[in-house]
Amino acid sequence: MFSSLPTRPRSARAFASLLLAAAFCVTGCRAQAAPPPGAGTAATMSPETARRIALMIRTKAGLPFNFDVKVGDRKPSPYTGFDELTVYLGDASKPLKPMVFLLSKDEKTLAQMNTFDVSKDPRTLVSDSGRPARGSKAKAPVTIVVFDDLECPFCARMHQAMFPALLARYGDKVRVTYKDFPLTQIHPWAIHAAVNADCLAEESPTAYWNLVDYMHAHLDEIGLDPAAPATKEKQEKQLPVALKQIDKQTLAEGAREKVSEKKLSACIARQDETAVRASMKEGDGLGVSGVPALFINGQMITGAVPIEFVYRAVDDALTAEGVTPPPPVPLPNLEAPPASSQAQ
Repeated sequence: MFSSLPTRPRSARAFASLLLAAAFCVTGCRAQAAPPPGAGTAATMSPETARRIALMIRTKAGLPFNFDVKVGDRKPSPYTGFDELTVYLGDASKPLKPMVFLLSKDEKTLAQMNTFDVSKDPRTLVSDSGRPARGSKAKAPVTIVVFDDLECPFCARMHQAMFPALLARYGDKVRVTYKDFPLTQIHPWAIHAAVNADCLAEESPTAYWNLVDYMHAHLDEIGLDPAAPATKEKQEKQLPVALKQIDKQTLAEGAREKVSEKKLSACIARQDETAVRASMKEGDGLGVSGVPALFINGQMITGAVPIEFVYRAVDDALTAEGVTPPPPVPLPNLEAPPASSQAQ
């Protein structure tokens, strides 16, 4: 259940890393607090015992001389034979951070144990509410939420190869939605394309997916001026040309699905980035730093990975939901790119 420091010692470096991480960690699990009055000479233990504990921690962790270690009060713990002991440590010139240990009743063993909250359903980590979906039309046992960038070549490769394979294998057992995560630092028209796609999503999910398909399939052409003279050298892409092409294609997809041209044109002209920025902020909060980033019932997979690992994640999620995964299939020949696009 927990390790006893005297009987199962860690290396000094590992233990030091543990303590230093706790000392410098911002408040989260526990609010920052100063040592209580009398810390180090608590009435429930002798000053000699408190000093012995402090010296053991300092020695095991190899703490620098300018670090303080103050032993606080002990109190009952839920573990038989042990009390809970709070030790305050950190740079002596700054407020100390609390760290919780377990001290045996006979004061011969100091232990530490980390606990983690597993009560939350990982499927609720990221919501697909309000987004156009592919796969199951209703609630599916497995939800795949993808943070996508319409100017990202890695996203384009995944979109064109991996997702047809996933939908072909799992059918209505999966539901796939996309969220916006344009890497504006390296992709100049990505946020414009995301806004346009969301304009279509408000009116027609089919038109939205048609535009997403087009953008990922024609990524290499967007920004190239067809009127420019052909040369042997690679033609330089131009942002104004790209924006006009994206707007034209958005209107074409809307017309194909009989979306109100007036309403769609007004939405494109506004270029309201609010929803896209909110999606980017959500991705940041979930730890997304590169695209594509998949959340398979809450499990994050980032970048270009072999599809067998994605199959494994979907199979595990299905099994957890009491659904038997489909039988194995031959792996498609996916030439995955070496990495994902990263935020800079």
